[in-house]
Amino acid sequence: MARWDQILSLPVQSPPSLEFSSAELVWSKVEGWRDNIDRVALIPFARVDDFVRGESANKECPTRFHVEARRRRPAESTYKPKVDGILEYILYWCSFGPDDHRKGGVVRPSRTTYVPKKKPSGRPNTKRGCTCHFIVKRLIAEPSVALIIYNQDKHMDKKGLPCHGPQDKKSAGTRAMYAPYISEDLRLRVLSLLYVGVSVETIMQRHNESVERQGGPCNRDDLLTHRYVRRQERSIRRSTYELDTDDAVSINMWVESHQNQVFFYENFSDSDPFVLGIQTEWQLQQLIRFGNHGLLASDSKFGTNKLKYPIRSLVVFNSDNKAIPVAWIITPRFASGDTLRWMRALYNRVHMKDPKWKLAGFIVDDPSADILAIREVFQCSVLICFWRVRHAWHKNLIKKCSELETCAVIAKRLGQAVQRICKGDGTADLFEEFMEDFVDAADFSDYFKAIWYPRLGLWTSALRTLPLASQEMCSSMEYYHNQLKLRLLNEKEKSVYQRADWLVDKLGTTVHSYFWLDEYSGKDDFARYWKDEWMSGLTAWQKSLQIPDSDVLIEGDYSKVVDQEDRHKVHVVRNPASEYALCDCNWAKMGNLCEHILKSIKCLRDKGSITPSLSMFQYMQALVDMLHCPPHDSLIRDHALSLAVWVQTQLNAQLGPGSGQSKRQALQLTTATPGVVRASNRTHTLVNVENDLTELQHPSSATGNLSGGKIDRVATENGTCTDIGSAVEHPSVEMQTSPVSISACATQLFSLDGITSANVFAENGDVMIDEELDTTKNIPSTDASLQI
Repeated sequence: MARWDQILSLPVQSPPSLEFSSAELVWSKVEGWRDNIDRVALIPFARVDDFVRGESANKECPTRFHVEARRRRPAESTYKPKVDGILEYILYWCSFGPDDHRKGGVVRPSRTTYVPKKKPSGRPNTKRGCTCHFIVKRLIAEPSVALIIYNQDKHMDKKGLPCHGPQDKKSAGTRAMYAPYISEDLRLRVLSLLYVGVSVETIMQRHNESVERQGGPCNRDDLLTHRYVRRQERSIRRSTYELDTDDAVSINMWVESHQNQVFFYENFSDSDPFVLGIQTEWQLQQLIRFGNHGLLASDSKFGTNKLKYPIRSLVVFNSDNKAIPVAWIITPRFASGDTLRWMRALYNRVHMKDPKWKLAGFIVDDPSADILAIREVFQCSVLICFWRVRHAWHKNLIKKCSELETCAVIAKRLGQAVQRICKGDGTADLFEEFMEDFVDAADFSDYFKAIWYPRLGLWTSALRTLPLASQEMCSSMEYYHNQLKLRLLNEKEKSVYQRADWLVDKLGTTVHSYFWLDEYSGKDDFARYWKDEWMSGLTAWQKSLQIPDSDVLIEGDYSKVVDQEDRHKVHVVRNPASEYALCDCNWAKMGNLCEHILKSIKCLRDKGSITPSLSMFQYMQALVDMLHCPPHDSLIRDHALSLAVWVQTQLNAQLGPGSGQSKRQALQLTTATPGVVRASNRTHTLVNVENDLTELQHPSSATGNLSGGKIDRVATENGTCTDIGSAVEHPSVEMQTSPVSISACATQLFSLDGITSANVFAENGDVMIDEELDTTKNIPSTDASLQI
C-alpha cells in the first residue's frame, strides 16, 4: 500500500475526555522520508489544542508546547487537491527546547545573538535542549482532519539524558522541575482578578500566603512571579476595544485575533444579517459538564433598548442551580434560519469534544423561538419560561397603578388566566375579559393593550403546547439577567453601548471574569475588595429555603414574612397562594420574584391549602396521556405509574417529614424481579390508576393537594409499592421497551417544585430511572436519570 493511501485509511480518533494525550491514541507506523518510519495518528483538526494541552499535562514530565514553526496556505490562493497537499503545517516543540542555554549547551546559529542571563536556571523561559516535538499537518484531501507525526516523544536532550522534570536532578528548585509556565487555571484566575479591579499587590499577597500555608512551592503555580502579574496588568491597561474607527472593521479584526473564542461568525450580506457566537474554552467546558443530561436555557434579547445589538445568552445550571453563561450570540435579529445555523455550529463544537453529550431539555423565554430548529439540532424536549412576561407585568403594574389593593386583584386575575391557559381550558379571550373588567385602571390597561395584546396569541399557543419551567428555574434566569445587567451596563460613557466591538470585548474579558470568579472556590479571599458588580449571592429560590417556617404567618389573603437581615422588619405578601403575588420588599417592587413570595407559596403547599404548581399539573397530565397509550396493558402504562410513585417518593424525601406532602411514609418499589417493572396481570388495577389520574387532570380536582395521598393510594392499590417506613433506599426502576416518545413527560421532572435537579437523556431506546442515594442522610437524593 502506498504511503498516503495507508495514512488516509487510518481511523480518526477523538477520545471523549476534554483533553487527551498521546497515551490515549493508537499510533500507526508508516514509511516516512529518508527511509524513516513515522509514528502517525489522525485526530479532528478542531481538537489539536486539546491534544497539545493533554500532552503538556504529562505527569511524569510536565511541560508546555509552543509553536516553533508554522506554514499556512493563504485562503484566497488556488491549489490543486493533491493527495499530499498541505493546507497547514505546524511544528510544536517542548518549551524547554530546542536550544540549550545551559552551560556548554548548543544554540542554533539563528539564535547566536542570545545573551546568557546571570542565573538562567531560574528563568521561566529557560531552554534546556529538549528534543521532544511533533508535527501537525492539515491535508487538502481531508481538511477536517489533522495528521500528527510524533517521533521524538521523550523529553531528553541530544545526549539522551533527562533535561527537565522530576528525573532531572539539576532542575530541583527551579521552574524546570515542574513546567515552564503557570497552569491555565491560574492564568484565568489572575486575569479575572485583574479585570474586576483587584490590584497586583493584593493578588501576589494572597498567593504568597497560600504558598506559605502549604509549606513552600510544590508545583509550577506556586512559582508565580510578581513580574508576570504586573505584565498581565500592563497588557490589560494598554489594550483597547476600538481596533478601528469603523465598527464593522473592528469586529472583523477582533474575530481574526480571537478565533478560539468564536464558534460562529457571519458578516453582513445582502441576504443574511450579522451573527457572532462567542464561547470561551471555559464556557465550553461548563456546557459539557453541566449541560450533559441537563438543561440549557436561553435568555433572549438582553439590552434591546440600550445596546446596538441585543444579546442572547445560553446558560446551564450548576450544582446549586445557579445559571452559568456558556455562550453569547450577538445579532440584530433572531430569525429562524439564523438560529438553525449557529445552533448547529454550537452543537458540532460540543460533540467534537464529547460525542456522547446530550441535552435533556431546552428552556426558551420567547414564544417566537424556533422550536423546530431546537428539536432538530439538540433532539430534546423544549420547555417555556414565563419569567420575562411576569416581570414586565409586575413592574409596570406597580408603576402605573398606585393602589396596592387594586394591583393585587389585577395580578391575581392575570395569574388565574395564565393557569387556565396552561391547563388547556383557557384561550386569549380571557385577557379580553380582563381588559374589560379593569378598564378603571386606565394606565395599566392602556399599557397592556398596546404592548401585550398583539403578542397574546403567540404566548397562548406556546403555553398550551410547551411544558412550563419551574419557579426555581425562573428564579435562576431572573437572577442571571440582573447579574448581566449589573456587570455589563455599568459604563460612564453611554456612547460605547452603540459599538459592537466594545460589546464583544467587554463580554469576553470583564463579564466573563465575573462569572468565572463566581465558580472559583477561593473567591472569599478577595471579599474585602468586592465591588457591586461582584455581588453573587443566592437566588430568590435559595433564599426562600433558608427562611424558617416560624417566620411566616398566613392570614387569609395576606402573609407576613420576617426579613432575615433585619428581624424587626416584616414584609407583607398579598395573594400569597400565587407566584403573581405582590410583596412590599424592594426586590419585588422592581418586578422580581422575591424569596418572601416563594416561601409563602411553599408553606401553603406544605399545609395542603393550595394546589401544586402548574409544572406538577402538566406532569400529571403527561402521565395520563401515557396511560392512554395502546395497548391497554402496555409497559408504557406501567412506566407512567412507576414515574408517578417515584416522583412522589422524591418529593417526600426532599420536603421532609414535617410537611403536609410527607405525611405518608416513603414508598419502595418492589417487583417480582428486582429493579424491573413488568406488565403482568395488572389490567384491573391500571383502570383504577387511570381513573384517579384523570380526576387529577380535571381542573375541578385541582383545588386539592394533587401531590398528596392520591398517588400513594393509587400505588398501593396497584401492588407496586410497599409501605416500609420513611427515608429508605429503593432500587432503580428499569424497563426495556421499544422507543416511545415520552420525553415531554420525562422532562417535567425538572419542573416539579421541590426537585432541584434531574437528568433526562435518550439512548438505545431503553427507559430507565436511576437515582443516586445520599448515604449520609440515607434518603434518595434529588438527582435522577431517565433514559429514553
